[in-house]
Amino acid sequence: MPFNSSNIDNIEQLSNRGHLMTEQPNDYSTNLDQLSTESLVKLFSEEDLKPQIAVKNASNKIVEAIELISHQLNNGGRLFYIGAGTSGRLGVLDASECPPTFCTPPDLVQGVIAGGRKALQISSEEIEDDINASVNDLHQRRFTNKDCLIGISAGGTTPYVLNALKFAKNIGAKAIALACVPSKDAPMPNDIDIRLLTGPEILTGSTRLKAGTATKMALNIISTAVMVRLGKVYRNYMIDLSVTNDKLQDRALRILSEVADINRQEALKLLDDAEGSVKLALLMRLARIEKIQAVKLLEKNADNLQQAIFEQNSSIK
Repeated sequence: MPFNSSNIDNIEQLSNRGHLMTEQPNDYSTNLDQLSTESLVKLFSEEDLKPQIAVKNASNKIVEAIELISHQLNNGGRLFYIGAGTSGRLGVLDASECPPTFCTPPDLVQGVIAGGRKALQISSEEIEDDINASVNDLHQRRFTNKDCLIGISAGGTTPYVLNALKFAKNIGAKAIALACVPSKDAPMPNDIDIRLLTGPEILTGSTRLKAGTATKMALNIISTAVMVRLGKVYRNYMIDLSVTNDKLQDRALRILSEVADINRQEALKLLDDAEGSVKLALLMRLARIEKIQAVKLLEKNADNLQQAIFEQNSSIK
């Protein structure tokens, strides 16, 4: 949307976000436009250590979020990320990785971005100021009080996100705020408040940099840890992966070979007997049971391989 000063009725009513950490200039990059390429890369590599520290410092809140989300998903709920611009794209990216990595239904973890699918490629930042758009987007996805919402806003002031979090709390859903500024500077409606304090960006205000990196790291941790809690991981293997191409078939065979201590030919036959399910194949092999019994055992144990193996071993004793 082109700039039009007539849209501003009163300059005093226009929000001044200069106090926000994400909008302040970085003291280490004041001469950014004069640096050599080598110095630019050195500066970026040094500053990009800060997102790791920011995530570590927020670990207690991230733990709370993982436990809360796991509880909601174990009780029929779903996880939604919502954001605008870079924040929205990061949410959509993390959500879209869950089905191929953990074989989750497409609607279990969803990313909602201001402007919809087209905003993934074409900037639609003006929509983030629409206070009704996010609630409409959640209504379209049948968001309910069983669900959990992570509202992502680097600066913590995005109306699209704030209204979504407010709506979530109003209907009794769980609301998690994720921002890269202190709570006192930009309060957000929430049940859990995650703040990733990465400091001013090298390019002033460009939150796709350190703030985006920290956000990506936090979402990676949250979604992966939730899937661990849901039983979609055995040891450190992704046992619910979708075997849909050569790379993933090779990975499935290696998982079976390494965990079950069999050769690739045996692994291939086992995977075929289990109709492509690595988890089912492992249970059949490790518990020494037939497919029908393995299916029933997984169903009884909420699809958790570790619990299923424990129950089978206990029954033998």
